[in-house]
Amino acid sequence: MKRGRQRARFQPLRRAVGLPVWADIFIRIGATLGLVMIVVLVHWADRGGLVDAHDGEVSFLDVVYFTMISITTTGFGDIAPVSDRARLVEAVIVTPIRLAVIYIFVGTAYKFMIKRSWEKWRMARIQERLEDHIVVIGFGVSGSEAVAELIERGTDPQDMVVIDPSAERLTKAEALGCNVLEGDASRDDTLQAVRIAKARTVLVSAGRDDTSILIVLTVRHLAPRVPITAVVRADDNEILARQAGADNVINPVRFTGLLLAGSAAGKHISEYLADLASVTGRVQLIERLVQPGEVGKPLSALSSGGKGMRIYRGNRAIGFWEEDANSLQDGDIIVEILPSLNGDQAAVQT
Repeated sequence: MKRGRQRARFQPLRRAVGLPVWADIFIRIGATLGLVMIVVLVHWADRGGLVDAHDGEVSFLDVVYFTMISITTTGFGDIAPVSDRARLVEAVIVTPIRLAVIYIFVGTAYKFMIKRSWEKWRMARIQERLEDHIVVIGFGVSGSEAVAELIERGTDPQDMVVIDPSAERLTKAEALGCNVLEGDASRDDTLQAVRIAKARTVLVSAGRDDTSILIVLTVRHLAPRVPITAVVRADDNEILARQAGADNVINPVRFTGLLLAGSAAGKHISEYLADLASVTGRVQLIERLVQPGEVGKPLSALSSGGKGMRIYRGNRAIGFWEEDANSLQDGDIIVEILPSLNGDQAAVQT
């Protein structure tokens, strides 16, 4: 993996300035020339208060020359204001214009040189330190909701990297504090730029099943051990997504159908399922490793005080009603229901 190539591709998104770069430069040049012309006209109108040490006569060319050395604060001394009015004009009119011109030049240098160099250096440092981060590929409806939910659950936005080909979508992700990269996530260099092999997990929601599956294949090729969750909408593509390397496959259409079916069985079932899925509800589902002090105890006696629902032991899923749930083992993964602090606070306020 070539570090120089990574740095070139990992660029922060430029917030929309409303103008292309060339237009911004021309506006600055035009403003500078306009201010210079104002000073030339002021000096020409008050040329009687100037003296030329060379030939004693102040021509229009001398005025232009004096204006340029005056604005640039060069000051050779061959032409100088001698009358009180000329000196007052220099102090009251020319000096503010001189400061404005200097500000334009310094601002231009900062924006187009210093700031960009600083941003490239800063993002290169961020890229080098990327580790145990969450990579969100696709910032459409599902991706943006996932990022918002992760932030609600306490994930630092700086620990997330959003990849999307749309600059408009990335602007919204950047506003949330996330690191962003505009590019094609099915390409190796794009994923290598965000150190995909060092990621904690990868969430793929590209909007199209074929694109999502291709991205999963690419991620799995570069990061064999990183967990991948992918969103697909067609039932027959779920198998393909898993074969491509996705650890979890979510079908929003199927999940919507489950909510609809649940609502038919009882009006509160779909509400409770949605409550479980969001951290903003009164309860939430938590997946975690068994704690050392819980080994040997039943699933119903968790140290967290939560309601144990399922144990994942190797390739087995053990329900709370099964005999094996009476004794937790080292390495077990527990799925439990815990009360949500946000939900309890909201309920109290209501």
